[in-house]
Amino acid sequence: QVQLVESGGGLVQAGGSLKLSCAASGRTFSTSVMGWFRQAPGKEREFVAAISAGGWFTRSADSVKGRFMISRDNAKNAVYLQMNSLKPEDTAVYYCGAAFSAIDQFRSGGVDYWGKGTLVTVSS
Repeated sequence: QVQLVESGGGLVQAGGSLKLSCAASGRTFSTSVMGWFRQAPGKEREFVAAISAGGWFTRSADSVKGRFMISRDNAKNAVYLQMNSLKPEDTAVYYCGAAFSAIDQFRSGGVDYWGKGTLVTVSS
């Protein structure tokens, strides 16, 4: 079992920045792919970014490339999402996920564990 707890969401103006954190506990964190999905009101959950177990490889959605950066600290059992140049369309609940599979499977929704989410609201 893996327990995931997100933090760092909030209200920010367009053009601003936020850093989300996800604290993991339970099963071996350092062997799992970690990442973020988001779900806006009335929309399906969508992939945002993922990072491989060792942190060498990342994937991100085209909509956030150049603005969001994912990182992890295996010593702290944590994964982060630095979000810059935020836009109103980034408003969503952001979910942390973990998977014991390949990073591209994670990207396609192959997530084994989910956090409860943290709300990010970007005002125009």
